[in-house]
Amino acid sequence: MRYFYIHILIISFSISCNRSSLEEEIIYKFENFEGNYALAYKDLSSGNQILYNEKEIFHAASTMKTPLMIEVFNQVNKNKFNLSDSIFIINQFKSIVDDSFFSLSNIDDSEKYLYESLGKKKSIYSLVFDMITVSSNFATNLIIDYVGAENVNKTMRKIGAMDINVLRGVEDIKAFEKGLNNTTNAYDLMIIYEKLAKGEIINKSSSEKMIEILLNQKYKDKIGLYLPKNVKVATKDGIISSAVHDSGIIFLPDGRKYILVILSKNLNDIENASKLIAEISKIIYEYSVQ
Repeated sequence: MRYFYIHILIISFSISCNRSSLEEEIIYKFENFEGNYALAYKDLSSGNQILYNEKEIFHAASTMKTPLMIEVFNQVNKNKFNLSDSIFIINQFKSIVDDSFFSLSNIDDSEKYLYESLGKKKSIYSLVFDMITVSSNFATNLIIDYVGAENVNKTMRKIGAMDINVLRGVEDIKAFEKGLNNTTNAYDLMIIYEKLAKGEIINKSSSEKMIEILLNQKYKDKIGLYLPKNVKVATKDGIISSAVHDSGIIFLPDGRKYILVILSKNLNDIENASKLIAEISKIIYEYSVQ
């Protein structure tokens, strides 16, 4: 038998009469799907939160690309380089296990065109843009080698995300086999997206530029799938063989914003889990606008 815990924190005392039914529906849907789930929701106007398994650790998959983007902008702010600076495109990376080299394949990557640029230069901004909007693994590895995984973690701790742990780039098979993976929890992702939404990461200008990149996300088949066209979503998802995630900021037409993070693991059916995330997102949206 699987056991779940749910922690609901309502900061506002003007509690909607639909809160209990919202909780029940979320719990019911999670408990009647295979796998394990976590959720973190925060309305930035009212402060209302829903937290479910929010501190449980998950393989980060591509959700780690948002912390990596934050570190890029952090180093730009420190004048270490400019977003317009370029990086040579070389498909060779070192495993964190033994420094042996490995390469990426465009067959396994969601973005293909960067592989045609070997030996050429690409701007840091274009690599970050592709890393987020089309989840390019090749761009991710180039960027993480440039800024350093350890620096990503230092910046996350300063922000207040204490459990996000970025160890490496993508497709380091030796590291994966030893369990050396990038990890996160729903609570930490909620923290970084809340601070982004409030313009508090690095500075307002940097936060706005990162949100603009997130708003250009091409994969909106989870949190954004069932939301109305006039609702903007600035999100970053993540998928591996047994997990699917989505996370980000939802902008309502009336100017209000909320954060939603949904993580999963121990799955056999990624497609159905993605639909579950979309359904939960719709429920949260309907609750938020009532």
